[in-house]
Amino acid sequence: MQSVSTFFRLTKWFFWSIIELNISFKLIFSSYMQKGNYISTILRSKKTVFSFKDIVLLWNESNLNAARVRVNYFVKNGELIHLRRGLYAKDNNYNKLELATKIFTPAYVSFETVLAQEGVTFQYYGNIFVASYLTREIEVDGQIYVFKKMKDFALSDSVGIKNENEQSIASKERAFLDVIYINKDYHFDNLGSLNWEKVFEILPIYDNQRMTNKVQEFFKDFKKQVNKY
Repeated sequence: MQSVSTFFRLTKWFFWSIIELNISFKLIFSSYMQKGNYISTILRSKKTVFSFKDIVLLWNESNLNAARVRVNYFVKNGELIHLRRGLYAKDNNYNKLELATKIFTPAYVSFETVLAQEGVTFQYYGNIFVASYLTREIEVDGQIYVFKKMKDFALSDSVGIKNENEQSIASKERAFLDVIYINKDYHFDNLGSLNWEKVFEILPIYDNQRMTNKVQEFFKDFKKQVNKY
């Protein structure tokens, strides 16, 4: 009986010790944050653009109303930039490609934005083109973002999409195929910069015979050009 009694006393002590430790941690964390570290927590992040959800997670904040009040305070004081509803930046030097994939999700940068950067097309485009679940054109901070609708099965397949530096961006081969998926007729300036093995590796995710026929046409034209030299 004595051993049983001792066991329950130890169990009770352990239980209350855990509760006290948890309370102490919350008090320490709260004190840490109350000393002006809310904004520094954001500034230390690798992200340059934040959704409200991102900020709440960074702060480990369960009180959403308190978080909104705090965010609005930082915006009014110029410590955060309000880009559009629910989206914020550390400063005016934020990464616009990072913002492009946070406006609507899921999304990734593709089409002419990637093709121009990779030298597949030579024309300059000031707009940022994004693959997403809807078609929309919006302007944020003077920059136009053009969203083009993709089928869910293609949009959700990550093959050929790089996720790095807090942004999602298509490879040139994936962007090439996205353009063919959206457009029935399109001119590409430099097909020689593509890795055709990767093109044919990605192609099946679209499950589109028209695309398959078109890609094969482009490949044949490319081979003819190569054989000329």
